[in-house]
Amino acid sequence: MQRRTLLKFLGMGGLAAAGGLAWHYWPREGLLNACLDARLPPDLADERLIAAWEGIDPHQFRDGHVHLVGLGDGDTGAWVNPHMSRSAVSLQHAQFRLYLNASCVDSSQGKVDQDYVRRLASLADQLPEGARLMLLAFDYHYTADGTVDRANSTFYLPNQRAAEVAMGHPERFEWIASIHPYREDALETLAQAVANGARAVKWLPPAQGMDPASPRCDAFYAAMRSYDLPLLSHGGDEHAVEGKEFQRLGNPLRLRRALEHGVRVIVAHCASQGQGEDLDAGSKPKLMHNFDLFARMMDEPEWNGRLFGDISAMVQVNRMGRPLRTLLGRPDWHGRLVNGSDYPLPGVMPLISLQALADFGYLKADLLPFLARLRRHNPLLFDFVCKRYLRYRGQGFSAMAFETRRVFERPDTATG
Repeated sequence: MQRRTLLKFLGMGGLAAAGGLAWHYWPREGLLNACLDARLPPDLADERLIAAWEGIDPHQFRDGHVHLVGLGDGDTGAWVNPHMSRSAVSLQHAQFRLYLNASCVDSSQGKVDQDYVRRLASLADQLPEGARLMLLAFDYHYTADGTVDRANSTFYLPNQRAAEVAMGHPERFEWIASIHPYREDALETLAQAVANGARAVKWLPPAQGMDPASPRCDAFYAAMRSYDLPLLSHGGDEHAVEGKEFQRLGNPLRLRRALEHGVRVIVAHCASQGQGEDLDAGSKPKLMHNFDLFARMMDEPEWNGRLFGDISAMVQVNRMGRPLRTLLGRPDWHGRLVNGSDYPLPGVMPLISLQALADFGYLKADLLPFLARLRRHNPLLFDFVCKRYLRYRGQGFSAMAFETRRVFERPDTATG
């Protein structure tokens, strides 16, 4: 299989076009996740792991970007587009198979939904007491008239499923709803999600079809503000989506409308992929890197305390350049950064190159064997530890970027 083709399988169109860098680091740590026991052998659970947690209160730790996936094989209501789950020759299917491997589940056993949660819980149990994961529901793509569009939907994970899994493991999991604002029942569904303990709402505009800058979102924003519920919205390009008419919806400037309604907004991945129009430039907007548009908003004082950046996926080969350098080098932003793993992606082996992170100066070379072994046992823990050891010009992410319970929790819902 050609490397470029496989990168497309992974949904990494940006990396496939990255040229020599992608090929130079191709993939030194193997293609498939070994799925070793989540419990670490004693020589891995040593002072290097302890040092990663130094200065962090585990009870304030949240992983704010954890995907909950299923096929619906356990009557969970989950759904995956048949182009991903059944077509033996499609790029989407190859991508789907790698995601299943990253999750350590076997679809041939007919228990994907159950096994996914079991594996995730076993990974989470290796975190210190009090640390929790935020499980993401995921709504369908909807057309402009509010009709479900399954043809353009990648997968669906019901709010009820995310809530039930979180309630079944309250010591480890919380959950984030996904509600398309064009739905006729959007406000009622939001109220139900809040009643069931949702900590935020997740959108992926290029994949789900909502325009965050549309007046059609205003009533939804007003309701979110009344519940004091944050919006976690994907920023930048989404490589699993084809078509410029959808990619433009990932422009982070389009989230200004939510901010203007008083909603706390978390821009997933800090909009670190692709280009968007500079909507502030008037009638002839030029294209700019989406990360630069995100950075502009971060530096606008009116959004301080309301705009945040999610650092999930930032160690991937196609994101670890200028965006990661900038985030590490801006300690004034660190209190507004939100940790996330984008699980199960840390278990998709070609997406992250430890050698590349070392060659770029982010990691010390003597840490690489430790991190590589840790990843093969527990990709979730690996993602956190790797980020804790990142440095750029001596600056790492501060503890505030990982103590993010405050971002998701309303004062009247505080728990232990």
